Amino acid sequence: MTLTDPVVAQTTTITDDDVLSLATQVGREAAAYEAVHDHDATFVSEAYDLMKSVGYLGLPVPVELGGRGASMRQMVLAQEELGRWSGAAALSSTMHLYLTFVQRFRHRKGAPDAAGVLTKVARDGLVMATSGGSDWVSPSTVATQVDSGYELTGRKVFCSQAPAADVLSTCGVLGEPGPDATVLHMGVPMSSPGISVVETWDTLGMRGTASHDIVFDRVFVPAEKIVGTRPYGSLSGPLLVAVIHFCPLGGAAYLGVAHGALDEATRVARSRGEATASAIRQVGDMTARLRTARWALLGAVDEMGDDPTMDEATLETVLTAKRQAVVEARTIADTALEVAGGGAFFRSSPLERAYRDVRGGPFHPLPPEATLELIGRRALSD
Repeated sequence: MTLTDPVVAQTTTITDDDVLSLATQVGREAAAYEAVHDHDATFVSEAYDLMKSVGYLGLPVPVELGGRGASMRQMVLAQEELGRWSGAAALSSTMHLYLTFVQRFRHRKGAPDAAGVLTKVARDGLVMATSGGSDWVSPSTVATQVDSGYELTGRKVFCSQAPAADVLSTCGVLGEPGPDATVLHMGVPMSSPGISVVETWDTLGMRGTASHDIVFDRVFVPAEKIVGTRPYGSLSGPLLVAVIHFCPLGGAAYLGVAHGALDEATRVARSRGEATASAIRQVGDMTARLRTARWALLGAVDEMGDDPTMDEATLETVLTAKRQAVVEARTIADTALEVAGGGAFFRSSPLERAYRDVRGGPFHPLPPEATLELIGRRALSD
């Protein structure tokens, strides 16, 4: 019996210890293959096989729909734990998990299709991916209206977990891209005619996420599959909902990488016998940064509440926390290399990989500097 069995899902309440235990289980499996996937830029498939079998990807699905009802707070803790073992597995699964929370939000708001999606996640192992990193507020993919729906044509980049995805959450521009255009948001099955994956992912870090390009060649999307619209160039509507749910989990994944780097640096320092005063201080500094960044994420989640308002105030809250997490993750990884010394410069060291993996954090919208601009603008407008 697995955690996705409906009998288990309906009769058990998941605890923090349960969630963390599962994250550790998946992380240990992923860690055994991490170096190979990083070297070859291949997907963390072993981690996904286990996540599916133990129900990890369906943890946030409500109990009544076959899941375990894990909270955002619990999944922040879990994703940090998973990231300690495998940054690529943590970041890849984050792209699915945040969309699961989006569907949970839509279900609370009465979206008629959300319950079906959540049930498929919990009981059928449906994996959702996103093209949000490349689309952002002004996507280039064109949606052309045809009988009974639309045809999508274009190319998306940064589509994490592309090899495992069953559905892509994406968008297209209806009309000429510009201020008067409308952006359509939709979920498109990866099995749709006209979709292809182009293996482009050869990057500095997070190489095991297999964040390849996805090409649309006149892919038909039925009109009833359009889940929302927004003005072109605007961070609003479905995109705002997506960003708000991504930030805590995305921050946690990168903080997990930093946590793993701290673990390794501490292990190396202990192996040398009595630590120097400099190493002691640096370990203390990394530990303090890790804790305060985690507090920022958990504080933001607490401030959002279980039914957050989708507005700029909530956006500022979660972006502030994500910024803290990704900036501190980078600092912690850098310091860990200094503590470990020259051995960390070798590709065989997990610290070398952590150093590269945390570099991805600032690229997720909004970048740290853009976040400060948002915070400053809101403060000056009061």
